[in-house]
Amino acid sequence: MAHTAFERMNLEEMTARLSKYSTAESLVLVKKAYDFAVAAHEGQVRLSGEPYVSHPIHVASILVELQLDASSVAAGLLHDTVEDVEGITLETIQKEFGEEIAVLVDGVTKLGQLDFMDREEQQAESWRKMILAMSKDIRVILIKLADRLHNMRTLTHQPAERQVAIAQETLDIYAPLAHRLGVYTIKAEIEDLALRYLDPDGYKDVAIKVGQKRIEREEQIKTIINTLSEKIHEMGMHSFEIDGRPKHLYSIYRKMVIQNRSFDQIYDLIAVRVVVDTIPECYTVLGIAHTLWTQMPGRFKDFISTPKSNMYQSLHTTLIGGRTIPSPFEVQIRTREMHQIAEYGIAAHWNYKEGSADGGLDKKLYWLRQILDWQSETRDSKEFIDGLKTDLFSEDIFVFTPKGDIINLQRGATPLDFAYRIHSHVGNSCVGAKVNGKMVPLQTELKTGDRVEVMTSSHSKGPSLDWLSVVKTQQAKSKIRQFFKKELRGENIQKGRDILEHEAKRRGVKLGELTKPEFYEPILKRYSFPDLEALYGAVGYGGIPSVYVISKFLEEQKRATDQLQEKKPVTIPDPKHIRHQGKPTHGIYVEGGSGMLVRFGQCCNPVPGDDIIGFITRGRGVTVHKADCVNAVNAEEERLINVSWADEDAGNFNASIRLTVYDSPNILGEMMMYIANAGTPVVAGSQEEVKKGIRRLHLVLQVTSKEQVKNVITRMQKRSDVLEAFRSAR
Repeated sequence: MAHTAFERMNLEEMTARLSKYSTAESLVLVKKAYDFAVAAHEGQVRLSGEPYVSHPIHVASILVELQLDASSVAAGLLHDTVEDVEGITLETIQKEFGEEIAVLVDGVTKLGQLDFMDREEQQAESWRKMILAMSKDIRVILIKLADRLHNMRTLTHQPAERQVAIAQETLDIYAPLAHRLGVYTIKAEIEDLALRYLDPDGYKDVAIKVGQKRIEREEQIKTIINTLSEKIHEMGMHSFEIDGRPKHLYSIYRKMVIQNRSFDQIYDLIAVRVVVDTIPECYTVLGIAHTLWTQMPGRFKDFISTPKSNMYQSLHTTLIGGRTIPSPFEVQIRTREMHQIAEYGIAAHWNYKEGSADGGLDKKLYWLRQILDWQSETRDSKEFIDGLKTDLFSEDIFVFTPKGDIINLQRGATPLDFAYRIHSHVGNSCVGAKVNGKMVPLQTELKTGDRVEVMTSSHSKGPSLDWLSVVKTQQAKSKIRQFFKKELRGENIQKGRDILEHEAKRRGVKLGELTKPEFYEPILKRYSFPDLEALYGAVGYGGIPSVYVISKFLEEQKRATDQLQEKKPVTIPDPKHIRHQGKPTHGIYVEGGSGMLVRFGQCCNPVPGDDIIGFITRGRGVTVHKADCVNAVNAEEERLINVSWADEDAGNFNASIRLTVYDSPNILGEMMMYIANAGTPVVAGSQEEVKKGIRRLHLVLQVTSKEQVKNVITRMQKRSDVLEAFRSAR
């Protein structure tokens, strides 16, 4: 596939382009970064066989095409050094290139760890880091988009399963990000590249159909350009540009698949773009086009008076040309500044030399501020991920206040979302709403062009908890929760404590055993709760799930127990020493001889690979425990005996695991089948409801080793419907 927008540059080309808008001092910095990257990646090779340094050079070249500043280009050259080169740390980058470039490299390095097959919490934390990095400096995500673009171009060298996974992540995450930032040139190419791997047949079909009529379309575009240019000149306008605009394949594919349209029903395969000097000239050209050809009803869009949320501005009109141009075609009209922003989005708009207000946030990036507003309030990982995708990747609608001001909201928003967008007080005191002059229910879905009026009352008691299921924007949900958090603090604290006591009881422990400072203080610090009551309150108003809190308490309790056991270690003997004491029984060597009855402790269910110790039970031989089992650690030392696993196959053993999952029909059977199909028999299973929508599963596996249990748990942790998975005692 030809890369029409971005190509790799050598150092001379790079600095020549940069010199047009950068200082001589900045060029020296880029040259230094170039040499540093070449030396750092010396000897490293990509899967394609190319020297590894070719990748950061490609990334830097893309950033130069976007006309980003020299610091961004230097960071692009250095972005993989910390992660992939031994001996190079962030401190190294800071010492050699300064704080600004180190921050950019650090931000991209963190984003490079994104993996959408990870557990929900890890995924949420990765996204929180990304949002914070974007809020501090939007260049971080622009560098990451350039990195992803080049990786997509070289995806053919990856194994097939990685190709699909990376392409899906690109389509789900990075393409919508590029859209939100308005970087059309990157968005279009990564979407086309992703389609090649996700639906090769669909990609090929669209490419063939586009290619079959290429010559015919080029002739029609030539006719449109000549006709329109002549008329524009007649109007006395001579400073304009006009050319044909290729439609990228993925946009055609989406319309065919999602809108169920045939190839012949795609109206904008033929498109012409006119770039002029001023906004009045845009409307003049629009009038000329409408006098030359017939406008298709409902196919005119004015994104100049109502820009898209990603700053895109242009006039779009679809026309019918008659016999000479039988196919419908689109004309886009914009100013030169609009064209720069349409192609490069925030990269064209951002002014790094003068700095930017609000720590890197521009008023045009309202959607990013919205996400920042609520992300710190949302501690439920699944809710955070779902909300992020909704707010970040949803289409916008535009509605009007009674005074005629334009408010943009995500598609599906209600009058309540509108109220909270105006102000928290307006939302909290809302008692009704009018849309286009008529009273409507608060759950009514708004549409572009609606005029919305909110009815408020000073006697309102505030929002209802039911409103959380009515509003669609995370901003509104966050403000509703804040109300309950503030106004009902005492009630929430008591409610949260009761919920946690119930959850702890289900887990077989008492809440009082878990609410020791050494157990809860790490959690308070991690999530910025000032005290334990604040944590109770968050559980009470739904800000953090009880199952998550208790799990964290138990983790801290186990960590403290493990540290205590380190002070009283159980000596694990050298297996070679025991092996010669006699024959094994049930795969176990017992120090001092053979013939002793051997059984396995049901309290810990040891399996081959576990460190083990024996406990002499009067009249029942030797009971084998895991070395860290509480019963073994607290046993009388004179009754402990050294044991070890035999080398040969010891047979099958039972091992228990516990899963906390999102509820769905037949979830227990589905999980048991999933594990069994992967090669590990499941001999028993039970389940219990933790709370609505959350279920805990107890499964007994038949395994031959500790490694087999570990592999099962790792597989389960990668499922998006599994909150937690760990080996349990029983």
